[in-house]
Amino acid sequence: MAISLTNAAINRIKDYSGKSQNEEISLRIGVKKTGCNGYAYVINYSDGIKDDDEIFIDHDIKIIVDKLSLELIDGTEVDFYKEGLNEAFRFRNPNVAGECGCGESFSI
Repeated sequence: MAISLTNAAINRIKDYSGKSQNEEISLRIGVKKTGCNGYAYVINYSDGIKDDDEIFIDHDIKIIVDKLSLELIDGTEVDFYKEGLNEAFRFRNPNVAGECGCGESFSI
């Protein structure tokens, strides 16, 4: 089981974390029920770890995922893109069966 980050995602997370080079960065990734297809990704900085969390380390970034979300996003690669004025994290989830037209939600 694993969640990974591309170099573009790592650079974005580190640049905008507000932490110095030596401080640990913790990122919480999960899903919530929403949208026309069932689930949407949630990504935020985190200061705490819960009992049901799984932890992955990628390039000195601690990735925290609750066990229920991990069942849906195991194997996901998180990328970041910037195109003109548009920028966002993208999730390459091998478990996805379908996505809505706007790309905001997915189904398993």
